[in-house]
Amino acid sequence: MKKILLRLVLWGTLYSLPVLLRAQSVTKVDVCVYGGTSAGIIAAYTAKQLHKSVLLIEPGAHLGGLTTGGLGYTDIGNKYAITGLALDFYRRIGNHYGKFEQWIFEPHVASEVFQQYLRHGKVTVWKRHQLKQVHKKGTVISDIELATANGTRHVSAAVFIDCSYEGDLMASAGVSYTVGREANSVYNETYNGVQLREHHQFPDGIDPYVVPGEPNSGLLWGITKDTLQPRGSGDSRVQAYNFRICLTSNSANRIAITRPADYDSNRYQLLLRLLEKYPAKDLRAFLKLDLMPNHKTDINNNGAFSTDMIGINYAYPEALDKERQQLVQAHENYTKGLLYFIGHDSRMPAHLRAQMLKWGYPKDEYVNNHHWSPQLYIREARRMKGVYVMTQANCEGREVVTDGVGMAAYTMDSHNAQRLVVNGMVKNEGNVEIGGFGPYPVSYRSIIPQAAECSNLLVPVCLSASHIAYGSIRMEPVFMALSQAAATAAVLAVQQHTTVQEVNVSRLQSLLKTNPLADGSSPELLIDNEDAAHITLHGEWKRVTEGAYGPSLLVHAGNSSGSVQFSGSVSKTGKYHIYTFLPKLEQVAPTVNVQLRYGGQVKNTSISPASIQIQGQTSGEWVSLDVCYLQAGKPFSATIYGNTSQGTTAADAILLVPERQLTEK
Repeated sequence: MKKILLRLVLWGTLYSLPVLLRAQSVTKVDVCVYGGTSAGIIAAYTAKQLHKSVLLIEPGAHLGGLTTGGLGYTDIGNKYAITGLALDFYRRIGNHYGKFEQWIFEPHVASEVFQQYLRHGKVTVWKRHQLKQVHKKGTVISDIELATANGTRHVSAAVFIDCSYEGDLMASAGVSYTVGREANSVYNETYNGVQLREHHQFPDGIDPYVVPGEPNSGLLWGITKDTLQPRGSGDSRVQAYNFRICLTSNSANRIAITRPADYDSNRYQLLLRLLEKYPAKDLRAFLKLDLMPNHKTDINNNGAFSTDMIGINYAYPEALDKERQQLVQAHENYTKGLLYFIGHDSRMPAHLRAQMLKWGYPKDEYVNNHHWSPQLYIREARRMKGVYVMTQANCEGREVVTDGVGMAAYTMDSHNAQRLVVNGMVKNEGNVEIGGFGPYPVSYRSIIPQAAECSNLLVPVCLSASHIAYGSIRMEPVFMALSQAAATAAVLAVQQHTTVQEVNVSRLQSLLKTNPLADGSSPELLIDNEDAAHITLHGEWKRVTEGAYGPSLLVHAGNSSGSVQFSGSVSKTGKYHIYTFLPKLEQVAPTVNVQLRYGGQVKNTSISPASIQIQGQTSGEWVSLDVCYLQAGKPFSATIYGNTSQGTTAADAILLVPERQLTEK
């Protein structure tokens, strides 16, 4: 009876609102997405493709989140984990650059690809609509109230999806959440809480005081007076934020880096002390300078003192918009000041100043924001306490969920959370980089609240995870995949007149697999070496996990020739592009020979690993083998041959992609 009453309340939301709202204009949709991040765009597009009315709300003016905000050197982990529309996004990026897939890209290219989704899906977008209040009836969000430049607007929806980096809708709806780091004891973890480790760390001997050796002179800027707490203890500190910086070395497209208004060179004294003790040959010693197409960069934090503004962001997750904007501006001023300091301060080594002056802001990026990214890297803010909490055990494969609706694969990655004095020396605390595990599923229960708290809300970004597990999950491609799952679940809830907690997860998983682009098109066929029923081995092959696409790859290990046959059949007749995954290995054979069999034909082809350039944070690349016409249900096979005397040969995966997916972009 309770469930029946709850459903009546849920669906009555679309047709009856609180008395005080009846005289006001209310926009009614099936699915409302709050947060125009990469996840928000994919969620809105998915729900619209699945034939539901949708509204995408962005509290600011920037769409695409960090993916359009400078993070062009994509954090992948393992391509196997990226599926559905998230993968389609990087294929569309590849199409722009004349490649199959591209994981390194300019911000404006990412913006245009997201606009393709919004235009094609005819998604209604409201910008500059700030969440003001959430109205609920029991556990059901009846409507949300939005503040705009022209007053207040109300939106009613059957299901809401919070795709913001901050989790504002989730928090306003009364859903439980946490901020900061749990103690290791909470979830039986080892890498959570306070961590004083070796990476992005000051070497011993860097003095923290204004006058070296004199504590009474005070601490240099950015160093806290706090005392280091025991390892693994919990606190409310948040890992550092920064900007992913897009610069260019193309003089025709370059705007000089100038001195910001509140410039203070004292903020960068620690960099001078670090360089005095450990001289740097180039900028990469303290800037993670990754190259983008067309002479541009994605610069990230690197080393003990860099672009991370450590310890300044603690208030951000819970702050109101005005205070958040002040914090964003503080980060912008710090970062622009750092770039100016490197290039212009006479105390910086001359060769580093000369290198910095070759770079400037690109004229063709962020043209409406003075050529600077409007998106601060909110690495972590609120995290929901949902039905299920993802933890270190999930990352390491010691606990595997069966209701996975997306995958993650990145290192458990936390940036530093504080800079303090330890034994008279300056140290950073909070950085963790622990990997060595394969792709793992992310639970559907981790993106839904407790049923007693809210029954028509999904949270795929500020999802339910411990701090250290969130450090692995919190990558843009994963957010996109989870948001597609959230939108599909929302559609199922609308169709079945049920709560998000009652969605049939098996049905959801099936839809994500059989309709990965949410448009009814033919799914691609992946045959991985882990698919034992579709793999035939001849000769000696060794299973290797490092550098694999998916959980593992096969490396020819025998003294004589061997082969691996990948077999399968497509579900729909049509033209397909055939690829094999070429992993990054040492001492590879000069050629890899492959035999294709389909439709009574036999085709022999070969690829040259030395000619394939593997770029970015990936273990390998897909290499084209052929384009062929395949009939549904008819056998297809690709056989990779190995010969140890010629070098290492790997057999990892075969991919068949319907041509329509590659041409209709």
